[in-house]
Amino acid sequence: MDGIADYEFVRPLGAGNHGEFFLARRPQRLPVPDEHVVVKVVGGTGDEAFRRATRELKAFARVRSPFLVTLYDAGQQDGVFYYSMEYVPGGPLSGPAEKPSREHALRAVACAARAAQALHEEGIVHRDITPGNVLLTSDGGKLADLGLSQVLTPGATITGMGGLGSVEFTDPGILQGDKPSPAGDVWSLGATVHWAVTGHGLYGDLPTHDPLLTLRKIYSTPPSLSAGLDTGLRDLITTCIGPAAKRPTAHTLADQLYRLAA
Repeated sequence: MDGIADYEFVRPLGAGNHGEFFLARRPQRLPVPDEHVVVKVVGGTGDEAFRRATRELKAFARVRSPFLVTLYDAGQQDGVFYYSMEYVPGGPLSGPAEKPSREHALRAVACAARAAQALHEEGIVHRDITPGNVLLTSDGGKLADLGLSQVLTPGATITGMGGLGSVEFTDPGILQGDKPSPAGDVWSLGATVHWAVTGHGLYGDLPTHDPLLTLRKIYSTPPSLSAGLDTGLRDLITTCIGPAAKRPTAHTLADQLYRLAA
């Protein structure tokens, strides 16, 4: 795919929830200073794709936070929906060109927690916080991809799951059918912190070549923290992945991560 509408794609950035991301040159009509932007092409066509795209855009539009990627533009071409947002050159926490320091990684996840808190205050849960959705900035990070966000409205149900790589960062309760909640995002933030600092997930090496075996291991293996964690981080992550009622808010988690980074 070379582009969409008046966006000329430079290169693909990978797949996200229900769509693909591309680095694109900014069209002249777009009143932002950035040379490049990110375009998400929402997968599928027709009514379902339209509802999915609309849901994502509404989630973006409802929240104002310097820790969320900024939405620039949206449109449709030949039945395919897309939207553009700011490009964060640092790349995702899961795969930057240069591994961030411990302090930078903690600040990046703290920023993602600030973004999650902003979502929660608007009655929205992200549902897919992973190292791949935490983008590195010079002094912290930004939370991206609201493709699985759910508005916590009584009676409203939105289905969907992230890719296999997201499962180890998902609250096990949600995998077993619990309703998505802010506490589930906090579990994901805790798992993301653990991965960012240790380089390992809470379930060890997963057989990602086989989705069934991956899910079976996650269902049958309790999360386990790396032995190399310092006491402060160990206690914080333990609380994040503990009973939902005892987990900190995303705001409290962010404060604690900033203190540990300092």
